Amino acid sequence: MMEHMENVRVLIVDDQLPFREASRMVVEMTDGFELVGEAENGEEAVEMAADLKPDLVLMDVQMPGIDGLEATRRIMDLHDPPHVLVMSTHESGNYDGPAKDAGAVGFVPKSSFGMDTLEDVWAASQDS
Repeated sequence: MMEHMENVRVLIVDDQLPFREASRMVVEMTDGFELVGEAENGEEAVEMAADLKPDLVLMDVQMPGIDGLEATRRIMDLHDPPHVLVMSTHESGNYDGPAKDAGAVGFVPKSSFGMDTLEDVWAASQDS
């Protein structure tokens, strides 16, 4: 359980509406987190991250236009960038290294994403 603090502001980035909706429910149901925006592609993600200044970005890997890894690299170039968690329908083997190389705090398969994941990733990002 998180100690009382201001809510962690979350931006969801995914080109698939069903996963954005599922992620939104997870964020809204998790104490200490609030949704500040949703983007459908990497270009929107970079713009929204600069404008909304979220604390955490949930970033899909495979999207039209610039992919999640490139969007993560661009977000890491922002002044005071947010933490980014890269996610994919693919299991972790292919994306752990590239996600970290892009500046993400980690990678989680979408099949494993839930309230505990959100809290664990945020706690781990605060230790780094």
